[in-house]
Amino acid sequence: MESLKNYDPGDFYDELFKAPGVPRSGSKLLIDKLISMPPGELEMRQKAAEALLLKMGITFNVYGREEGTEKIFPFDIIPRIVGYKDWEIIESGLRQRIYALNCFLQDIYNEKKILKDKIIPEDYIYSSKTYRKELEGFTPPKGIWCHVTGTDLIRDNNGDFFVLEDNLRCPSGVSYVLENRQVLKRSFSQVFEDSSVRPVDEYPDRLLAALRHLAPGTTDTPCIGVLTPGIYNSAYFEHSFLSQQMGVELVEGQDLVVQDGFVHMLTTKGLQRVDVLYRRLDDDFLDPLVFRPDSMLGVPGIMEVYKKGNIALANAPGTGIADDKVIYAFVPQIIKYYMDEDPILSNVPTYICDDKKSRDYVLDHLDELVVKAANESGGYGMLIGPHATEAERLEFAEKIKDEPRNYMAQPTISLSRVPTLIGPEQVEGRHVDLRPYVLFSDDIYVQPGGLTRVALKKGSLVVNSSQGGGSKDTWVLKNPEN
Repeated sequence: MESLKNYDPGDFYDELFKAPGVPRSGSKLLIDKLISMPPGELEMRQKAAEALLLKMGITFNVYGREEGTEKIFPFDIIPRIVGYKDWEIIESGLRQRIYALNCFLQDIYNEKKILKDKIIPEDYIYSSKTYRKELEGFTPPKGIWCHVTGTDLIRDNNGDFFVLEDNLRCPSGVSYVLENRQVLKRSFSQVFEDSSVRPVDEYPDRLLAALRHLAPGTTDTPCIGVLTPGIYNSAYFEHSFLSQQMGVELVEGQDLVVQDGFVHMLTTKGLQRVDVLYRRLDDDFLDPLVFRPDSMLGVPGIMEVYKKGNIALANAPGTGIADDKVIYAFVPQIIKYYMDEDPILSNVPTYICDDKKSRDYVLDHLDELVVKAANESGGYGMLIGPHATEAERLEFAEKIKDEPRNYMAQPTISLSRVPTLIGPEQVEGRHVDLRPYVLFSDDIYVQPGGLTRVALKKGSLVVNSSQGGGSKDTWVLKNPEN
């Protein structure tokens, strides 16, 4: 493949090449294989991979699109490779971060020491749309709040990893990690084997074990379910996929009822008690008697059962406060406060618009910054200043002035790139991020690799699937020399 032989990383950090035509040590086997392919071979394998994904039904839903809602998740056949030493940093950094965030959640809903010691202004907590006063004084089963986390990482021009944001409410995407791997193992079986790639397929078993760990001690055979908002949710494929992989029930709110102080599932044989729910809907919709009264998706009375300890919920309601992008700015202090350690993984420098000095700077530099709404996800509520029009920047400036607490800003970072197939015999660099998945149980497990999301539009920094992004398989190498 001529375009790969002459591939130039340019001014960006490239995950597979360290210089024009010079592969990184861990990617040499893959690059040699790609270059040696006859014309049309890689495109043929790409089409075969897409056909397999289509057959598997790997889809996501996009809201508000006239051409239809259900889409096949775009996939690029050239994987991203993470070396052994890089992964060591990522894994230890995520274990540290998730442990500290769990301590923060337990504290913030109970003793509030971090507020009393003025590490975080208490107004930032109480003004957050995701702080749940209903959980004050509560400790979840085993003291674990964030059972499943998807943390978004980026890499800058120097090759250093940074945490872009934390996702502790209902992080999605792990099903694509598992399915992408199955496709890539077929596409590059020999290279995959020779590269000594760490497996990802134990995730469903690990997740099931984490859910069983939460079950009330009254049963040795807990009934576990995945609670989905239903078929129109953007991640419904994943909900059904994970329930099938774990061998547990997939349920909607209408399938559940509270009776005699427990949550029960409606079955053809009558009511069956449910002990653990892996919920994939936000707090707002969980219980209309406690949160949004107009919710038709949740289970009336489930929060009372939860507080009595008669059911476990993962993730725990209230974890969204750690998702707040303003609270994100304080995670380095959170790590230092609870663990007396410096962060292994740094945050991206952040300006909180509620602070007047920071707000003035942001408003004066909108053409240079990325601005995000505190509680949005999926690439929504965001302005990428350098790529925005003057009218868009002016509109965002008014939003910031009207509701400064709801916005933060960060410098525009040149995300690392990976060679990506964009046409017949044509490969170009496209920007990527990385979302590893972390399970918190009796130990903290970081799935090796995670979801590499790729901005398929040339020059774009937006990798979200809802904004036109796709994904790649992520190979974490076992060999310490890579």
